[in-house]
Amino acid sequence: MNYATIKKTDVANGPGIRVSLFVSGCTHRCKGCFNSEAWDFGYGQRYTKETEREILEALAPEYIRGLSLLGGEPMEPENRGTVLSLVKKVRQTYPGKDIWCYTGYDYEKDLLRWAERETPDESHEAQTARLLSLIDVLVDGEFVEEKKNLRLAFRGSENQRLIDVKESLRQGRTVCL
Repeated sequence: MNYATIKKTDVANGPGIRVSLFVSGCTHRCKGCFNSEAWDFGYGQRYTKETEREILEALAPEYIRGLSLLGGEPMEPENRGTVLSLVKKVRQTYPGKDIWCYTGYDYEKDLLRWAERETPDESHEAQTARLLSLIDVLVDGEFVEEKKNLRLAFRGSENQRLIDVKESLRQGRTVCL
């Protein structure tokens, strides 16, 4: 996986001061996307163990509230394994910090269906289901330029939702914040 950038003090992509990882690669190609250069899976730098250490170190200060994953598209099949590995390490190292994930995919139509169809085996974890279980808030839905609204908190267009993933999984229905 490649990544476009790491922001170590981001205040725009979730509550509080956050570390944000912008992964490369996105097949949505939304009209009016603010980060269209990151559509290319080869854009930016290669994600390495050193990149992971850099993110974990950036999360260490007490004033950092959590991690935000953006793109490109963190939920692209090509990115999920690396994103899952990072999220598991963040949960182990910083259990009190929250994790937000921005995706152009729809929670019910795409992510939950993928999670239901995944069949883990000894060498392959059910990545979508595991990722969802570790994410606190999912901002879902493609950016729709015709529904752009600069007054919305933590999202760009009115069709996008802020989903409490843990509560949604617990209740078996989508719970929005």
